[in-house]
Amino acid sequence: MNSSDPIGLFDSGIGGTSIWKEVHALLPRENTIYLADSKNAPYGLKSKEEILYLSSKNTALLLEQNCKLIIVACNTATTNAIKELRAKYNVPFIGIEPAIKPAAIHSKTQTIGILATKGTLNSALFHENVAKHPEVKIIEQIGHGLVQLIENGAIDSPEMKELLESYLLPMIEENIDYLVLGCSHYPYLIPQIKKIIPPSIKIIDSGEAVAKQTKKILENLGLLNQSNKNPTQLFYSNSSIDVLKKILIPIDTIFHKNF
Repeated sequence: MNSSDPIGLFDSGIGGTSIWKEVHALLPRENTIYLADSKNAPYGLKSKEEILYLSSKNTALLLEQNCKLIIVACNTATTNAIKELRAKYNVPFIGIEPAIKPAAIHSKTQTIGILATKGTLNSALFHENVAKHPEVKIIEQIGHGLVQLIENGAIDSPEMKELLESYLLPMIEENIDYLVLGCSHYPYLIPQIKKIIPPSIKIIDSGEAVAKQTKKILENLGLLNQSNKNPTQLFYSNSSIDVLKKILIPIDTIFHKNF
């Protein structure tokens, strides 16, 4: 492993770019490789076995390109596969889980909402984290259809507005004061969400925490990139790259290829 080797990230599509943006902002000198497995999106409707298979396949592809650290930029893949990935591959992994802890600690109403995929909400790891906060009422909501609309570039569509209202209005009635976004696609919906929920409800996602953890691990391993060469940011997709390009513009030094 060399310090100039890239950081690898994968997700079931374009959503994990919300994580990539946080990592790139904090560690702009790092080379990165991102896999958008859009052909198989969403992971949240797949079985644990399918998620394990796809996560292993993505990891193997990143390791073929000498990635020094892999970010599982997908809540569903993290909650269903990261333990197995860590046991199988000799590389540091960073996962993404719904940020239940900070929401539970700071909630004044003792009621928080979690919007996530079916795969995340049904996972053993998610239920373990929920069990750590019995004092807080947690309103769980599966975001049926949200990932598909985001992947199709329909973030501002009437269908998206209708779905979000149907998921969020019942949470508001339950008096939540924190909304946890449990899918890396969902930060792209924050402008739409803010039009629906009152400003008193705080929105939490995992991007900044993942970026800080990435920096910490690279520092501890002595693997922060020290090269003076301009870093490269490679993005691979096995589906249309149109939405990926739109989300990443105006970021430079990006190459789009298929895998």
